[in-house]
Amino acid sequence: MKKLKGNLLYGQSGGPTSVINASAYGIIKEAQENNDLIEDVIVMRHGINGALNEDFFFISEQDELDIELLKHTPGSAFGSVRYKIANFKEDETDYVRLLFLFQKYNIKYIFYNGGNDSMDTCLKISQYMKYVDYEVRVIGIPKTIDNDLPYTDHTPGYGSAAKYIANTMMEISCDMLAYPKGKVTIVEIMGRHAGWLTAASHLATIKGFGPDLIYLPEVPFCLEKFKTDVRRVYGEKQQCLIAVSEGLKNEEGIFIGSTSGMKDAFGHFQLGGVSTKLSQLLDNEMRIKSRSIELGTVQRAAAHLQSLTDVNEAIEVGRQGVRYAIAGVTDIMVTINRISTEPYKVEYGKHPLSEIANFERVMPPEMINEEGNGITQEFITYVNPLIQGENTPQFSDGVQQFSIMKQK
Repeated sequence: MKKLKGNLLYGQSGGPTSVINASAYGIIKEAQENNDLIEDVIVMRHGINGALNEDFFFISEQDELDIELLKHTPGSAFGSVRYKIANFKEDETDYVRLLFLFQKYNIKYIFYNGGNDSMDTCLKISQYMKYVDYEVRVIGIPKTIDNDLPYTDHTPGYGSAAKYIANTMMEISCDMLAYPKGKVTIVEIMGRHAGWLTAASHLATIKGFGPDLIYLPEVPFCLEKFKTDVRRVYGEKQQCLIAVSEGLKNEEGIFIGSTSGMKDAFGHFQLGGVSTKLSQLLDNEMRIKSRSIELGTVQRAAAHLQSLTDVNEAIEVGRQGVRYAIAGVTDIMVTINRISTEPYKVEYGKHPLSEIANFERVMPPEMINEEGNGITQEFITYVNPLIQGENTPQFSDGVQQFSIMKQK
């Protein structure tokens, strides 16, 4: 195996999670322990845009406290981006710029931390560098609260988001149950094509404070069945708590929440408003009082409810990525492979980027009940280990301390 000496370039992309910076911490620490090969970690500001604009953070210039606080800091400490680079055979502009900067800064390792689209970016960069015969090792570090990356048991970020959703649903339920006769409460949860996040709301139900009905993108949404379900539950309890995915589609495959028609850089429809639409339906057609709640970005930003399991695994996928890279491995995404559930045990592996980019993993049918409005025990067994433990926040003057990275 040829030893490769140079700098490691790292970037974050797509929607943040509450533990993406823990992966950055793992990469930084492992790189520093291998400083005979990795001279410095250079971080792109706002993902690939930072590389194209020569806009960098240098980890060698950061305070140690800020590096340690990465484990507790939500969002993207270095900035994120949604930018789609073209196929180099169609437009070489971005790649020529990247090659120039890689040579200028002696970049020999590239780490990109993100979801499906980020793995696509990794793959395209690696293919071009091979095309021009520039030696660099490219590693994808998984991240997404949506839990929809293939070939890995789960993704860093999901466990903490699931923990937040379960606990928040319990709190909403307690508020709703304060009155003898209440409203139908519809809570909208993130998830474009996969219902992993919305399904996590069922963890509240097994504690006695959760949704009566759960609707996922994997099941075509039938409006008449929805009204029947609500009428039944509300008639029995005079209360009804509902969890819905933002990516609900009707039986024709049309997003219920995509009326704006707007798309992001990767062609994804911007969703939202499902809970409001369903609430209006209940008010206007069924004469049942209701309210809608969109959890929004707090699902991915709640560092005060990080799962310790999630934090530790986020750190470890970063560390493992560095180990693979210095051992000569390239063009892979680090994976988490579950060995056992009781006791919970995982090992870390790798999978080719070419088989991951732009593929999404949805919930299997066996985790969804036959009625299509709830969750089975198989899902509970799967998700429960991922929300365990607390990463105690670091407080100062009553508020959390977060990392603040410095630029020149």
